[in-house]
Amino acid sequence: MRYIIIGAGAVGGAIGGRLAQSGREVVLVARGAHLEALRARGLRLTVPEGELTYRLPAVQGPAELGELRADDVLVLAVKTQDTEDALAAWGPAPVAGGGTAAQHLPLLCAQNGVEGQRIALRRFRHVYGVCVWLPATHVEPGTVSAAGAPLTGMLHLGRFPHGTDETLRPIAADLEAARFEAPVVPDVTRWQYAKLLSNLANAMEAVSGPLVSEAAGELYARVRAEGEAVLAAAGIAHADAQEQRAVRGDKITLVPLESAPRGGGSSWQSLARGTGSIEADHLNGEIVLLGRLHGVPTPLNELLQHLAGAFARERREAGSLPVAELVRLADAADRESGPGKEPLSGP
Repeated sequence: MRYIIIGAGAVGGAIGGRLAQSGREVVLVARGAHLEALRARGLRLTVPEGELTYRLPAVQGPAELGELRADDVLVLAVKTQDTEDALAAWGPAPVAGGGTAAQHLPLLCAQNGVEGQRIALRRFRHVYGVCVWLPATHVEPGTVSAAGAPLTGMLHLGRFPHGTDETLRPIAADLEAARFEAPVVPDVTRWQYAKLLSNLANAMEAVSGPLVSEAAGELYARVRAEGEAVLAAAGIAHADAQEQRAVRGDKITLVPLESAPRGGGSSWQSLARGTGSIEADHLNGEIVLLGRLHGVPTPLNELLQHLAGAFARERREAGSLPVAELVRLADAADRESGPGKEPLSGP
């Protein structure tokens, strides 16, 4: 099989680099300065055992590859807000033997949240969810770091919306040969919603920095409690903390990488790179949407969604809002979200 990594940033670059290291055929899809660097110097992947360089085919879109192969696997690793454009480009791509990528090829959604795979199912017949536990950073154009050891990450795989099939077995085997654990599960969304609850902290980290203070930890607990209440009201199951710990154990431990320090998670990285967009609409915003559908107030997640979006649009510095100010805004949002009142969205 050939793996086409659509979005060779932090997660996509780490998956693509490790697959290449294990001898699998990989194509990287990127744009702008990152694409130029990949073409000029190759993918530089910094991992606990050192810096590895892979000269891999790098393209901007499917036209550069001509007809896709019948054994191609598409790995969608763009941020959720970029999903629609990516699928519009790759779905109609012709496949050798007839038909299109959307009709015939498997599409693995290696993304945070749950919305990307729902968008994908409108276009692609064969959509697979991936619950991504993979600490990785897009350091600079052409360079990605992945600090996990002894495994680089854990990638639960399952057909979306549920079930498994034989397509996933060889894919899981390839990933496991590339230093990932890749359980094939019939209920991949259980793991994705569990990860979503953790990702509710992404916006907090993006606007106010790492969650190291007691005040930040207490606020995240309130944000997560909103999310748990919403999932309960919606009847959406998720793996609990004990189950997650039992599965992950000590398999993925962060190792300090001197040449590639980890500044923050995916949302923090979006602000640090000044991309102008952020995934909060599909993380905190997923909880807000479900809350509105099921009559559960979500003022804290709405506040974080609003703040993260404003920071991205206005190119504000990542982590520049003091935690004390964020807590003050959260307290005000809670007070203003009583019966008959519109939730406060922030300054």
